[in-house]
Amino acid sequence: MVLAVDIGGTKMAAALVDSGGSILTAAHAATPVSDDGESVFDALAAVIDRVLSPSTARPVVCGVGCGGPMEAGGERVSPLNISAWRDFPLRGRLAGLVGLPVVVDNDAKALALGEGWLGAATGVGNYLGMVVSTGVGGGIVIGGRLLDGEHGNAGHIGHMVVEPDGRACVCGGRGCLEAEASGTAIEAMTGHPASAAPDPVRRRAGTLVGRAVASVANLLDLQLAVVAGSVALGFGELFFDAAQEEIALRSRLSFSRATRIIPGALGAHGPLVGAAAVGRRALVPSDQGAMAR
Repeated sequence: MVLAVDIGGTKMAAALVDSGGSILTAAHAATPVSDDGESVFDALAAVIDRVLSPSTARPVVCGVGCGGPMEAGGERVSPLNISAWRDFPLRGRLAGLVGLPVVVDNDAKALALGEGWLGAATGVGNYLGMVVSTGVGGGIVIGGRLLDGEHGNAGHIGHMVVEPDGRACVCGGRGCLEAEASGTAIEAMTGHPASAAPDPVRRRAGTLVGRAVASVANLLDLQLAVVAGSVALGFGELFFDAAQEEIALRSRLSFSRATRIIPGALGAHGPLVGAAAVGRRALVPSDQGAMAR
């Protein structure tokens, strides 16, 4: 049993997830809009308590997916979409709260693990997992192993430059994918929630995501991108068709021409299944990427 925790800029959630990936009980709440880091943590603690208090089952580990960037292992996190947390000591605070071993990773990397365990990338050893939602993130699995990088932040595809003279990004750069195609960016550009975006905006978001995926495919010799998140899944076929067209235009090497982009298969439960996969990865280190192979 894993206590799975997902922390995003819009909402936070917790669940008990069994060894087969089934969610037994779950709770969620909106992420507070606050400059006070403690109030954000208090809201998270309340969500976790709603999961643990009524349960007789005792989890053995806590797996966490959180927005980044972060220090290795999530010792300190600075999610771009949670301004109240800068160098927030997340792993230690959660360990003190739940009394379990706590493993923290980037939320998009967590989703990549989840899609390899039970979703659209099951049985695939090389793929890119992406989230296009409030922000844009990614996780990369090569040879069945999730890439971590020096500080655990490998896969930050949201900060690949797709429009060199584009919009300013919260990271300090300009023209990043997150600044052009995330839900936050689309709302800023249109004045309306991303869910109300007109078709040209939806196509443009897909095109820019496809542009970034093509670059990753050319760089890393992988042929599958699995994309989830409220923007990607909400925009649907229009988004994915535009992305595939852009990939076909820009992935022209012999090994990247067959690159496909497909929707994630885990739906709304993806972030929590991914967080559970982070916990499983710590318990069974060989369970890195395509965990169901």
